Amino acid sequence: MAKPQEKVSFGQRLKQIGMVFRFTAKQDRWFAPLTAAAVLIPLALTVVAVLLWGWIWLPIGILLTLLAVLIVLNLRSNKAMMNAAEGQPGAAAQIMESMRGDWRVTPAVSSTTQMDMVHLVIGRPGVILLAEGNPQRVRGLLGQEKRRLAKVIGSAPLHDYVIGQGEGELPIRKLRMTLMRLPRTLAPKDVNALDKRLKALTARPQMPKGAIPKNMRPPRAFRQSRGR
Repeated sequence: MAKPQEKVSFGQRLKQIGMVFRFTAKQDRWFAPLTAAAVLIPLALTVVAVLLWGWIWLPIGILLTLLAVLIVLNLRSNKAMMNAAEGQPGAAAQIMESMRGDWRVTPAVSSTTQMDMVHLVIGRPGVILLAEGNPQRVRGLLGQEKRRLAKVIGSAPLHDYVIGQGEGELPIRKLRMTLMRLPRTLAPKDVNALDKRLKALTARPQMPKGAIPKNMRPPRAFRQSRGR
């Protein structure tokens, strides 16, 4: 099941908005002029409305000003984030993890030492594989993952994309819109069942923490031969 969202206090929300403001202003040279216009134009119209029709227009004008600023912030911050993520390893998985909706993301289910990787995403559109890295190398990884998953996903749709700017590749700035436009073919219960099957497939065995129990230790002769 999707993780429940943690409640954010008003102070924390303001702090987050401030961080987004600073980040966007640093990345986007048009952000400051557009934000200034979003403030000055509604305020100027509000002053005119107050002079003509009274003070009742003052709170309306303030709300419209805040709305205009938030619209500019949302549009320009998304663009700045996409520009900053371009070419960064693991950026596709981070974008998917920040998307609204029931998206089950497993970063780097397959990878190489050259930072080529394939991410696994499960959602209402089915199973999605996102490949990042060198196009020649990641296509091989992508083929291996498709063959491996085809054995367990049944009739669930399987989509795959190579993130990049080349021919036949998906630019990272179009990733959200592309996946949001995919048809929702699975019911929520089907997503849960598929998630369980694929987690069992992609689970990696981990060594137990602490001392190894005596009944799991190798024979003494083997340990002595390893120590030579």
